[in-house]
Amino acid sequence: MTQYDVIVVGARCAGAPAAMLFARAGYRVLMVERGKFPKDTLSTLYIHQPGVAALARWGILPEVVATGAPALDRVRYTHGEIRLDGCSWAAEGQRAAYAPRRYLLDPILAAAAVAAGVEFRENCSVSDLVFEDDRVVGVRLAGGAVERAALVVGADGMRSTVAAKVNAPYVVQDPTSTCAYYSYWSGLQPGFRLFDKPGHWVGTVPTNDGATLVAGYLPQDQFDAVRGDALNALLANVEKTAPELREEMAGGARLERVFGTGDQRNYFRQAAGPGWVLIGDAGHHKDSITARGITDGFYSSQLLVDCVGDGLHDPARLAAALDTFAEQRLEALLPEYQATLKTARLAPPAHHLDLLRAIATSGELTDRYFSTLSGVCPIDEFVTPELLDLMEEMEMEGLQG
Repeated sequence: MTQYDVIVVGARCAGAPAAMLFARAGYRVLMVERGKFPKDTLSTLYIHQPGVAALARWGILPEVVATGAPALDRVRYTHGEIRLDGCSWAAEGQRAAYAPRRYLLDPILAAAAVAAGVEFRENCSVSDLVFEDDRVVGVRLAGGAVERAALVVGADGMRSTVAAKVNAPYVVQDPTSTCAYYSYWSGLQPGFRLFDKPGHWVGTVPTNDGATLVAGYLPQDQFDAVRGDALNALLANVEKTAPELREEMAGGARLERVFGTGDQRNYFRQAAGPGWVLIGDAGHHKDSITARGITDGFYSSQLLVDCVGDGLHDPARLAAALDTFAEQRLEALLPEYQATLKTARLAPPAHHLDLLRAIATSGELTDRYFSTLSGVCPIDEFVTPELLDLMEEMEMEGLQG
């Protein structure tokens, strides 16, 4: 007999939704979190339209909107003289993105799990897993107590204890590409804005209380030089990449210290094994330059619960469900992973500039482009015969000119 059906380790953007959805499906769920909410964490904050659609589907979106985080329904991307203004297509009727502070979002997600019937323990760390033969059957908590379940879900981040204890191998792995630093400013123009030049990338993300997150990305090999004076490195990056933004920042006020990291790993770990599964950053992580972490965490949580269905206590069905989860996770997220790695190289090829020039001629193409960034439009469906014809036409005009 197991005390719980499911134990979820980690209560943030993957763990809390998974626990909530398992509980809504009728399972008895324990969720443990080593920290105590409300608590901030490193994050780009941005929830793309598919993630917003998930919040709406789960009935949580009104609480997120009530935090005062502004609806982000326009995007401006500037690359040199090329400027794109538009917005992603809607996902399940949701056209706006949101970027709430994590000390607001994460407690909302955890509270939704508790409201669904999840038992939630904060300040509760997992020190080990409990095995019977090669099967995970529970967790050992830091105080020594043991809790058992049919399935242990590791949603405990990039440095996952669950992944370490099951020795989950990498099935895809690439070197780190960028280091990233950010802080919050007041007095900036509203809007989600992206700027890049070779070797530099900057973004602004409006969030709660009139604050705007300003993030700067540089090549990973500059990390040792940057980390000693992160604020001036961030300001210099903005000055070079987006001088108009730097002027706004000079007229505003920095609200918090600078946050950052040079440890932006790129990988897919083995997704599951006997009695265990990894979701969110525990199973898959990529450079934050495309701000996919929260949205991908929501996706993997929903996918896992959909795959398991009512088959949790049938070992053969559960094994097949976890295999399906692993296959579908990789199929869905690998194209975005590969696209993120290209962006994180901070060296767009010449043909990318030709593509941007063509896209900038059309509002429809611009929205389609932003829809690939949000995940609403599959990457392999972005380039159409019409776009290729337009690029060829522009190339011919350039040659004739």
